[in-house]
Amino acid sequence: MIKLTARQEQILDLIKDAIENTGFPPTRAEIAAELGFKSANAAEEHLKALQRKGAIEITAGTSRGIRLTGNFGGPATGTAKPSPAPRAKVEFDDMPAVPAGLLVSLPLIGRVAAGSPILAQENLETTYSVDPNLFSAKPDFLLKVRGESMRDIGIMDGDLLAVKKTDSARNGQVVVARIGNDVTVKTYRKTGSKIELLPENPDFNIITVNPEDDFALEGLAVGLMRTWH
Repeated sequence: MIKLTARQEQILDLIKDAIENTGFPPTRAEIAAELGFKSANAAEEHLKALQRKGAIEITAGTSRGIRLTGNFGGPATGTAKPSPAPRAKVEFDDMPAVPAGLLVSLPLIGRVAAGSPILAQENLETTYSVDPNLFSAKPDFLLKVRGESMRDIGIMDGDLLAVKKTDSARNGQVVVARIGNDVTVKTYRKTGSKIELLPENPDFNIITVNPEDDFALEGLAVGLMRTWH
């Protein structure tokens, strides 16, 4: 087997840790920031070297299109396509039969009324009974995704995001956040006291949370449900 350099092993470990902790691989910018590179281009060159040695596969045109092959320890991470952010993605039509007593009832949140708690009655569209073991953690509610800002990690318009309520998050996790009267799904990043909400689509801008903003974390994404039409 071709040997990796110490730096390549470091980057490979970083990719493995990111997938284990957040469910998806890091971006080039995140690798550069973590390892002290001056630009994301340096991270890209190391990733290309890892691909040539068979450690990873890269999907062009996506910020997180990195797949572990399993050739250098650890399992392969699926097909070479944009990795979905939440750990679980369930197609309704393929869900296995589960005894009713093992299911949990999850409220589906549609549009959130201005100023109302996210689980307020006026925000509820319906409920779904689902197997909680399908997700990386037991969710508290489902949120209907609107828009394409998280497209590159597989979160599409109309998807149902399974969310676990919490008011804290780690960098790189996909969160549901409220800023004023708006609720959004984004990747969380905090540097010192600065909080940024990152889109996973280059057509959208980063949201910087200002100290005067009415900001709150509503929860973490723990899975994804999608219907086929």
